[in-house]
Amino acid sequence: MIDYFTSLLSFFFSEENQLISMFLSAFLSATVLPGNSELIFTALASKNLLVEQTIFSASMMWLVLIATLGNSLGSIITYAMGLLIPKPVNLQHRSARLALSLCEKYGVFALLLTSLPVIGDVLCGMAGWLRLNIWQTVFFITLGKLVRYLLLLFMLYPFIF
Repeated sequence: MIDYFTSLLSFFFSEENQLISMFLSAFLSATVLPGNSELIFTALASKNLLVEQTIFSASMMWLVLIATLGNSLGSIITYAMGLLIPKPVNLQHRSARLALSLCEKYGVFALLLTSLPVIGDVLCGMAGWLRLNIWQTVFFITLGKLVRYLLLLFMLYPFIF
């Protein structure tokens, strides 16, 4: 049994499959399922920084791109789920009320905040529920996710060097 788990973990954290594990982690983190893409991103980025000694390497840019893509696709799934939710009579949850007021007040610009914990997933759902423009939604979600991973990378850099 331990051999099975060891081989499974070695598949996801091997050099060849690190981008696959980053994509899956980022995708699952952006849906309503639990996940922590920041932990995987930080571990892989730290390893790349130690090996290549620079932020601007090809492997680092691929890591940021894959993390952004996976996280954005997960948020778009949440947006699509919001399209299916019927209009509630009364919003009880505090983060749902906050997300609704942000989306109503700022429209698609509120989706730059989809990287925030808890409220980010709700913002994506509310965007779908309010039927915000799909192309603008995709753009602002992706831009917010990209900024998040770049900030995480630039905040990590001083700790490594």
